[in-house]
Amino acid sequence: MTEIFYYVTRKTYNNSYVSKEEFGKMNIYVLLKKTFDTEDKIVVNDGQIEDDGAEFIINPYDEYAIEEAIVQRDKHGGEVTVVTVGDEDSEKQLRTALAMGADKAVLINTEDDLDEGDQYTTAKILEAFFEDKEVDLILAGNVAIDEASGQVGPRLAERLNIPYVTTIVGLEIDGDTANIEKDVEGDIEKIEVKLPLLVTCQQGLNDPRYPSLPGIMKAKKKPLEELELDDLDLDEDDVEAKTETIDVFLPEEKQAGRILEGDIDDQVKELVSLLRNEAKVL
Repeated sequence: MTEIFYYVTRKTYNNSYVSKEEFGKMNIYVLLKKTFDTEDKIVVNDGQIEDDGAEFIINPYDEYAIEEAIVQRDKHGGEVTVVTVGDEDSEKQLRTALAMGADKAVLINTEDDLDEGDQYTTAKILEAFFEDKEVDLILAGNVAIDEASGQVGPRLAERLNIPYVTTIVGLEIDGDTANIEKDVEGDIEKIEVKLPLLVTCQQGLNDPRYPSLPGIMKAKKKPLEELELDDLDLDEDDVEAKTETIDVFLPEEKQAGRILEGDIDDQVKELVSLLRNEAKVL
């Protein structure tokens, strides 16, 4: 395994170098997305995914982010706030995050304002939300399993002018410094970076906990704030999508495998014929 070391430093709030201790306990935020249940069968009709009756879950990579946020809060003190941009039904996933151990949740409800959105839309909305927030650490999933763009976290960090590290599998915080292990296709980069910071979380970072019964009961009483675009001084034109979806379709069904029989010479001839005439790869 290759280990690469390098150091990153950035200015913190108000363009001054300030230690975390001067801000008190950590302000930790998690970006959460509601996605289709991975066990559900996806149905596409007229270029649209049918979501009537579909089951939704927390994006699995976001669960690593929630778990790590709770771990860091328990180590250093502070508060974990989970934020999502979505519709009213997203409250269920936020309550699940609260049951896991998050302290507060925020739903930015765009159901009545937006018909379509993309990664630009989400990042722009989140930028407005964080504009007046004091942030030490923002965690997000590495990708969302529905679109798998991996763009929202880095886009947001750029807009907030804070450093970001993607696909992390290790995080240790000491004062205002974070030591990070980043997955690089099997290798590990070791990075030292100043807070505030945004990271995206990869499988292997931790083992997300299941909500306990006491946690579920407590989650019902934890604060969940609902905002709309007006509350963030935004209108539809400010967050208009920059991309257009042309079509949505399912991949072709895979054909059943074939077992070649007979002598080895005959099997080789048949295999070559299949590759040339059916698969058309020769």
